[in-house]
Amino acid sequence: QVQLVESGGGLVQAGGSLRLSCAASGRTFSGYAMGWFRQAPGKEREFVAAISWSGGSTYYADSVKGRFTISRDNAKKTGYLQMNSLKPEDTAVYYCTAAPSFGTVVAGDGHWGQGTQVTVSS
Repeated sequence: QVQLVESGGGLVQAGGSLRLSCAASGRTFSGYAMGWFRQAPGKEREFVAAISWSGGSTYYADSVKGRFTISRDNAKKTGYLQMNSLKPEDTAVYYCTAAPSFGTVVAGDGHWGQGTQVTVSS
């Protein structure tokens, strides 16, 4: 089993930056892809970004491409989401996810963290 804990959310002004972290635990984490989703009030959870175990493959939603960067440090069992040029429409609860395959992460069928709130003021 894999447990995921997100941190780094908060309140930021439009144009600002935040870095989210996702700490993983559990002996089965090795080889897992990781990703981030978000859910705004009244909306469905949506895909944000994904990264393969090696970090060699990444994939982003069009809405965040060029502004957000996903990365990971496997030695620390931690994934990151660097968010720059934040907009009010980025306001949401951000969830970390992990799964044995990249496709499973993108499909939203992996393990989930509890989420961290990101609020961007205009």
